[in-house]
Amino acid sequence: MLSYEPSDISHKDFHQILLSGVAPRPIAFVSTIDANGNCNLSPFSFFNAYASKPPVVAIGPAIAAATGKVKDTWKNIMETKECTINAVTYSMVEQMNLASTDYEYGIDEFVKAGFHKKQSTAVKPPLVEESPFSMECSLINNIELFREEGGNGNIMLLRVLRLHVKESVLTDGKIDPRKMDFVARMGYKWYSRVTPESCFECAQPRVKGIGFDALPQYIIESTVLTGSDLAKLAGVTAIPGVDNDWLQTQIVSTADSFEIELQTNNPAGALSVLTQNSNLNNRSNLYHRVAQSYLTVGQIQEAWQTLFLAERK
Repeated sequence: MLSYEPSDISHKDFHQILLSGVAPRPIAFVSTIDANGNCNLSPFSFFNAYASKPPVVAIGPAIAAATGKVKDTWKNIMETKECTINAVTYSMVEQMNLASTDYEYGIDEFVKAGFHKKQSTAVKPPLVEESPFSMECSLINNIELFREEGGNGNIMLLRVLRLHVKESVLTDGKIDPRKMDFVARMGYKWYSRVTPESCFECAQPRVKGIGFDALPQYIIESTVLTGSDLAKLAGVTAIPGVDNDWLQTQIVSTADSFEIELQTNNPAGALSVLTQNSNLNNRSNLYHRVAQSYLTVGQIQEAWQTLFLAERK
């Protein structure tokens, strides 16, 4: 593994390596106005949420390392103490990229990039009409990062005064990430897109699992089960007991191909083929593959019983 200290390579190279590893990052499309009422619109990927009561988010508009020029966004928020933050969707990417151009101070990127303004209710800077999710914010504090060392970063803590969500991205009254079509920032020129196919759910633990250290050694040493598989097995409150009658509840008569049953996420079918065909080789691994299939479809107890079978066989 390669290792770097900030002093080992140029700031530009270290910057890109850092941002390639801290990724994907949400994009804050920040709207501000200056003291004269001129609008500015600029994207920032140094952005996240840090509290919900009261709601607090932060952006990190850096001073240009090469020129020492401050961001118009930073200057405007310091002057007026207000901004809006708007989510960026895939359909907005090219326009957002155009808005990131280093235009002269006072130029309206809404106009340059073809975005439409929507009046805010709690602050003066406008919302981006095209965005499905927007926040109206006020400045809490600006933290300068290591100016004594020549640091060019800032953290602007912002209090969310009001947020807006388009009904088109809701399912049963909740924001549906499959409808948002978000984009996120990666390193260099790369972005990522949150498609419905890339979304998945992972419920937070509600009980104290037994942990990896309590798993039987033959399971820990499996050449089939992954770390994610083992985590699901280790999430139970106790190792279940062996159910000698369980296998009979899983046997189906229509299964005929071990591989096809696994490919179609039918672990009971694969288990039926395995138990009825004594000619299959490397049976321990096959049982572990069936257990893995049970884990994939969320049947944790069935996976445990299958692993018990593997050990007994």
